[in-house]
Amino acid sequence: MTPVIEGISGAGLGLRRPYLKPFTEEPPEEVDFFELVPENWIGVGGALGKRLRFFTERWPVICHGLSLSIGGPHPLNESLVRDVGAWMDEYGVRLYSEHLSYTSDDGQLYDLLPIPCTAEAVRYVSGRIRQVQDILGRRIAVENVSYYASMGAEMSDAEFLTAVLDEADCGLLLDVNNVYVNSTNHGYDPRAFLDAIPADRVLYLHTAGHYDEAPDLLIDTHGATVKEEVWDLLAYAYKRLGPRPTVLERDFNQPPLPELLAEVTRIRDVQRTCARGRPTLGARASRPQ
Repeated sequence: MTPVIEGISGAGLGLRRPYLKPFTEEPPEEVDFFELVPENWIGVGGALGKRLRFFTERWPVICHGLSLSIGGPHPLNESLVRDVGAWMDEYGVRLYSEHLSYTSDDGQLYDLLPIPCTAEAVRYVSGRIRQVQDILGRRIAVENVSYYASMGAEMSDAEFLTAVLDEADCGLLLDVNNVYVNSTNHGYDPRAFLDAIPADRVLYLHTAGHYDEAPDLLIDTHGATVKEEVWDLLAYAYKRLGPRPTVLERDFNQPPLPELLAEVTRIRDVQRTCARGRPTLGARASRPQ
């Protein structure tokens, strides 16, 4: 599997509605591509639809879903998958990613709940990912999520993730902040996690801020600046993987735009620094894109 998304490279930003007007008036040169949440845009027309078209005609775009509940107990929402596919075709969206979690039971739970790290769960969720890919006629990516309680694990996080990626034959959206949060909360080495995952499955990365509730309890919020420890871990990821495309997520407590765009610029800077001095780390690592 070649870890490339056509036309996507560099530093991206999760596009939120507060950014629409200022970015339309003054398009940000710091942003190489945008990531959208499809559920927020499917079926949207009028003035907002025109604003969306402004962005999709000027930047490469990928999308990151919130509500498919890929690990959930109920039948897959095939209607949503078809709607996502039609919307992607309409706007030229390059990739669909979703969370490796579940978000619903009898209704939406509005949280990303962890899937048990078991062989049975590997088979179950991999089958559902393949079902999504069959409907869309394209490969998707799944994201490693943050979690706060372990559910009867039979294998490590990295072993479970690798098994799902291989059995489903899908890509990985690697969230570096989630790796850092989980490693702190559950007591493992984040660099060892990055060393253990298959580099050839990583299509792009996320980075974001979190909240320090306690020394051994971090909360993934997407509502703060990226911590220095996460920047360091991102640099380590680039040294192993090459400078894969990376999205900055900021969902709450929006800072002034110059501060937000400075973090996007920092992603680019770290990518360039790591690309210049990157060693070859293992046979499965790919060359920088």
